[in-house]
Amino acid sequence: MKKPPTTDPAFTLVELLVVIAIIAIIVSLVLPVLVGVKASAKQAQCLSNIRQLGLASQLYWDANDQRMFPYLSSREGDGLTYWFGWLQSGSEGHRQFDPAQGVIWPYLQSRGIKQCPAFDYRHPKYKPKATGAAYGYGYNLHLSASEARMPTENDTMRLVSQIQRPTDIALFADAAQINDFQAPASFDNPLVEEFYYVSNGGSAYANGHFRHRQKAAVAYIDGHAGSVDPAPKSRDLRLPAMNLARLPKHNLIP
Repeated sequence: MKKPPTTDPAFTLVELLVVIAIIAIIVSLVLPVLVGVKASAKQAQCLSNIRQLGLASQLYWDANDQRMFPYLSSREGDGLTYWFGWLQSGSEGHRQFDPAQGVIWPYLQSRGIKQCPAFDYRHPKYKPKATGAAYGYGYNLHLSASEARMPTENDTMRLVSQIQRPTDIALFADAAQINDFQAPASFDNPLVEEFYYVSNGGSAYANGHFRHRQKAAVAYIDGHAGSVDPAPKSRDLRLPAMNLARLPKHNLIP
């Protein structure tokens, strides 16, 4: 007796299309969750970074009679020494950078916290200051007696105890700026660059970087860290997708 012919176990076209549709639905549901989880992880890492900057600052204060450090401390060789390190003068993107010369380096060492994981250094609109990524956080310029210039013998650094509202005043924050005046940037080709201070008006351009789902990470004088929204009507509209704006005034002015 002949056996009945066996049927082909392969999917029919309709079945295959149904499977593809189900997979597409699952991906559409899961992908936003994965993106959100990744963004939350980057924000958590950034908050950890900025807390460590705050801790290093407290150790500096303890070793320096509770005095704040200047934003810009000295001129060394062919560059300037800032709170975060030495940055060579010269063409944008070709400067050498040495973090070991920063004032809080002895209390920080190389713990890999100079860059925020949410700062996209590969973005086509990013312009480097140094030969590579240098620092992605900014110091509150209003805490430095000399502000953005070189300190003189007449400058007296502010005492930590003189800071009113230490739970509200930012010490460090996510920082960046749009540059439209240094090649390869131009007025017609604005680019985003690292910026090393945040201020209420020390720069012509907004310098807070709200890169964590339109929030910026902030370390406060009292040691805690958190996230803040931009000041109203302060967003830099030249590159609105880059989320550059100013921090609220009450978080900057002691």
